[in-house]
Amino acid sequence: MKRLLSGALLLVLSYSSLPAQEKNWTLIKDKITTPWAEKVNPKAPLPDYPRPQLVRSENWKNLNGLWSYAITPKDQNDPVKYQGSILVPFAVESALSGVGKTVGKDSVLWYKHHITIPANMKNKEVLLHFGAVDWQAEVFVNGKSAGKHEGGFDPFTFNISSLLKKSGTQEIKVRVWDPTDEGPQPRGKQVRKPEGIWYTPVTGIWQTVWLESVPKTHLISTKHTPDIDAKTLSVNVNVAAAQAGDQVRITAFDGKNEVAKKEADINEEVVLAIENPKLWSTTSPFLYDLKIELLRKGKVIDQVGSYFAMRKSSMAKDQHGIERMLLNNEFVFQYGPLDQGWWPDGLYTAPTVEALIFDIIKTKEMGFNMIRKHIKVEPARWYYECDKLGMLVWQDMPSGDLGNHWEPNLGTMGGTDKDRSPASEAMYRKEWSKIMEDLHNFPSIVVWTPFNEAWGQFKTKEIAEWTKKKDPSRLVNSASGGNHVITGDIVDLHHYPEPKMPRPDLFGTTHAIVLGEFGGLGLPVAGHTWKDKDNWGYQSFKTADELFEKYDSFIRSLEGLIKKGLSAAVYTQTTDVEQETNGLMTYDRILKLPEAKIKTANDRLYLVKP
Repeated sequence: MKRLLSGALLLVLSYSSLPAQEKNWTLIKDKITTPWAEKVNPKAPLPDYPRPQLVRSENWKNLNGLWSYAITPKDQNDPVKYQGSILVPFAVESALSGVGKTVGKDSVLWYKHHITIPANMKNKEVLLHFGAVDWQAEVFVNGKSAGKHEGGFDPFTFNISSLLKKSGTQEIKVRVWDPTDEGPQPRGKQVRKPEGIWYTPVTGIWQTVWLESVPKTHLISTKHTPDIDAKTLSVNVNVAAAQAGDQVRITAFDGKNEVAKKEADINEEVVLAIENPKLWSTTSPFLYDLKIELLRKGKVIDQVGSYFAMRKSSMAKDQHGIERMLLNNEFVFQYGPLDQGWWPDGLYTAPTVEALIFDIIKTKEMGFNMIRKHIKVEPARWYYECDKLGMLVWQDMPSGDLGNHWEPNLGTMGGTDKDRSPASEAMYRKEWSKIMEDLHNFPSIVVWTPFNEAWGQFKTKEIAEWTKKKDPSRLVNSASGGNHVITGDIVDLHHYPEPKMPRPDLFGTTHAIVLGEFGGLGLPVAGHTWKDKDNWGYQSFKTADELFEKYDSFIRSLEGLIKKGLSAAVYTQTTDVEQETNGLMTYDRILKLPEAKIKTANDRLYLVKP
């Protein structure tokens, strides 16, 4: 897979010339920025190939860069004029966008860009891909609608072949509406008025935009699921414009060595036998390469590269009858930070791939083996890096439609489900389903979390069981710290600042028990805070030594809890975020404590035996 990606990165095609009004861009420096902000090239931001699980190494074009933008009243059909340049793919509110403006529910954000179609895309189907646009988007090509999409966290694609002119420049426009916290849609921690644990809105394009040319009959997606007990990999493919008799050929590789190959009709599940499988783990994250070929009368008409890992996420009772989370049929204590994936300069979007990877590397160097991706979805490249580094991931569904009562007391099973409207329910279900499908192939993900702290939590049992049925290969944490219902695989307590755990005698015989959030130890670092005052942590300290002393005492507490039945814990948090200063790093990614010092403490947790 490494071979396929590196080849793809070399094939970013040249950008079309920029109209005069799109050439002016400067980074907004009214707040702190990361070291990578100055490395952003406005002519080619985030130029890397964006889809590591479905790679075509030729015939693609990155459209990131300077586009024209306008903010208009919601009822206006088309901008009279555009107001300047915006750097795609950074949200309009961000410093890296070069705009730094709020849009709001009564306005819409328009984008306009002119491109040329490369010669090697002619006479093929041309696909226009968006990694993510928050929230409602309609795309126009040469004045005609290519389609609409709702959902701020999932990628979408339009086939624009029929809308393209035969030659010359092509015009792309995107209309975006985002009500942030004034609508019921999934939106994570975005609010109109940021304070406390709630942050700046993210409106518009925030992941890579790109073109791809494909044959009329082509592979749309794949789904692969490993079974280490049966020593197999099951693969399903989704094909556009298939014809009778079309087949698929799947080949698995260990490096350059072919380990399995099979041909089948495209509507059949392909099961590859993986003899003597090399298991993927936190200490040995082995990845197999995968080649998927679409065949017609024996001839290859489309081909993609991918990868997979042989690993298992499950649970079973220990010698004391307590359910434990297992990795590859063995107990591995899962410990990681709450990772919100926010950036002072890019908000939802890391300035560069180097920056995106930095957080994962530092988390690994600090001795964590897991990351809880908190009510946000990352670009596909982030999960690929977790796959390569052996970092377990708990994936949250971004919350929305808040307002129901929260009762976190595990003894009472109190609180209320949200009475969502049919439209609100539909938004949640559609996006959660799409997120799970988009991320299914990343082996690092071992837990799905539909709800957090009762934020918009509804029909808990039904949603948890639906999630488990959709993907039985992973554990389901039905309500992290939320209104607890006996469903799913995990019971999850949130407790600040010191560690606590759900009672093993009440829950441990049926569910794995975890501490989904704790810690929140704050240390504001002068010159590295989002705000000059009103910063906060769950418990704040004045020196790094005081902070570490308390952190180390929490690790000692966790050692005892593991013996009693705790399977996992999540420390708040990876970095400061806006006014929150309880990160292990500042918001601009300065370490508050040496990595090695934290690792020495964390490593003790993995030595504890049930």
